[in-house]
Amino acid sequence: MNVDNKTQISEFLLLGLSEDPELQPLIFGLFLFMYLVTVVGNLLIILAILSNPQLHTPMYFFLSNLSLVDICFTSTTVPKMLVNIQMQSQAISYAGCITQMFFFILFVGLDDFLLAVMAYDRFVAICHPLHYMVTMNPQLCVQLVLASWILSVLQAMLHSSMVLQLSFCIYLEIPHFFCELSQVLRSACSDIFINDLMIYFTSVLLGGGPLAGILFSYSKIISAIRAISSAQGKNKAFSTCASHLSVVSLFYCTGIGVYLSSAISQNPHSTAMASVMYTVVTPMLNPFIYSLRNTDMKRALKRSLGRRS
Repeated sequence: MNVDNKTQISEFLLLGLSEDPELQPLIFGLFLFMYLVTVVGNLLIILAILSNPQLHTPMYFFLSNLSLVDICFTSTTVPKMLVNIQMQSQAISYAGCITQMFFFILFVGLDDFLLAVMAYDRFVAICHPLHYMVTMNPQLCVQLVLASWILSVLQAMLHSSMVLQLSFCIYLEIPHFFCELSQVLRSACSDIFINDLMIYFTSVLLGGGPLAGILFSYSKIISAIRAISSAQGKNKAFSTCASHLSVVSLFYCTGIGVYLSSAISQNPHSTAMASVMYTVVTPMLNPFIYSLRNTDMKRALKRSLGRRS
């Protein structure tokens, strides 16, 4: 690519999930519905936890943070997509694209770290119940959430600042519904070897690290549950982490599915469709998973809704 074909760009074009005009109203309605369900569902979880003193425990403190992150996570991508469909436009400014990419990386990282922190919380609760309140004290809980934010911000700043150093070509079509890092890199005219290398490095370190922590925690949890003699005790112990395990499985399975689809399929639109699962569907399902499988949460939600009706 010649230097003459490079320019100071002002915007990218997000091609979305489909370029068929007849499908746009259906996509708009579906994503608007999922976005509203995500925001309302996670807000209800947060309000229920804040308004019920019985839920002022480490587990629900982490859950309220996860719900807040899920709202922000979905709000990073879906509203811009809805606006573009409504305005019949595909454009997103260069600054807007970098900003969207920054916050997307930030909130993905936060989801990852918070799920690992919640697994550690369940590990302490089940394997060391007598020391739970001492170990999971308020100071430690705040420090764990703060550390998750710091690491996620640093990761997002690293990737975004590296993208800012790249040169881009004149025609910048991104076959996605948001500015996903790897798709933005494919639009660059510069050498992206260092960027790709840094993605693999941070994925292993900051993605694989929390996953390893989750697997270690649950290996200890399963061993502890198996050592319980009564069936009732086993069911009670497992019920305290069943919701979290479901959310972890959904998050990582959809994430791995996106990675495999991008590695196997040559069609970028199939990768965009797979991305819908962990960017939109997973945050939408999390409140249902936690409320349907948790008696305390269902009770708190009924009180909260009853108080407002």
